[in-house]
Amino acid sequence: MTVKAARAVIIVVLAGLAAVTTWLARSLSDPWPGPGGTIIVVVEKGQSVRSVAAGLQRQGVVPDARAVTLAYDAFYSRELLKAGEYEFTFPLRPKDALLKILRGRIYLHPVTIPEGLTTGEIGDLLRGRARGYFPAACLDTGLISDWDPTATDLEGYLFPDTYHVPAEASAADIVFGMVAQFRKVFTGEWRERAARLGMNVRQAVTLASLIEKETARPEERPLVSAVFHNRLRLGMKLDCDPTIIYALKLDGRYTGRLLSRDLAYPSPYNTYLHQGLPPGPICNPGRDSLEAALYPAAEDYLYFVAQSDGRHHFSRSFAEHQEAVRRYILKK
Repeated sequence: MTVKAARAVIIVVLAGLAAVTTWLARSLSDPWPGPGGTIIVVVEKGQSVRSVAAGLQRQGVVPDARAVTLAYDAFYSRELLKAGEYEFTFPLRPKDALLKILRGRIYLHPVTIPEGLTTGEIGDLLRGRARGYFPAACLDTGLISDWDPTATDLEGYLFPDTYHVPAEASAADIVFGMVAQFRKVFTGEWRERAARLGMNVRQAVTLASLIEKETARPEERPLVSAVFHNRLRLGMKLDCDPTIIYALKLDGRYTGRLLSRDLAYPSPYNTYLHQGLPPGPICNPGRDSLEAALYPAAEDYLYFVAQSDGRHHFSRSFAEHQEAVRRYILKK
């Protein structure tokens, strides 16, 4: 080959490389409108980059699988694709789609845990969304043993909130996150406040769980707390219906209605039979109920009864309470 011919070949090759480089840069960097909306793509464990790229093109996430594959081979071949679900919204640069998978920025599903659920009810809510046996994960008391060395399970310490978890997250990981959030919310200031009230963390959370189940109205929680604090101080039984319901649920005997005969149900959780707080929390209380347990209203109420509109009437004396019962219960 003559020098002139060799130069011609080099020019052609360089021109080709320049064209490929330009095409690759534009293919990766130009925003791609895609089909609009949001697309979820699942990357399986061990799936090859060519298979992933072909899937991205097939679902409309990128316009050309070849550009994604070439970019990976040229710049990222030492990195592994991370398995999981990925959410893509448009417009989207194909390079960003590839980087999202390489960095493992998987899609996290929002899961809302309402206030006042028991660990069993939370397990029912998460059924099919968590790997592993949720009740077993709730027996890992090591997550809270430094604050509550007597805990036999995590009832009360699964903080109600909205969590963002990957698809098929493990029950253990979800429980760990909920307890971690509880520990974040129940601050050092609150622990000191509990101690000043003569309560440990378990007792404070137990009281909060009773408040949580007695009223859904934020403005009433400090008042309910005042009633319970006053009764505890005077040595009166708490007479809290939700404690009996919890006892019946534990034994699989709750039918959806609390009957008068249930007030004598033999259980350490029955606060109609036993003085003081029950052995532990009867649900997982939210922030407002936890705060109310620690900061009761400065009232001397000893009784309350539900009204037809869901609010409660609070009374200071038994005679006043009896009148409220006649007005709001017996006249229904």
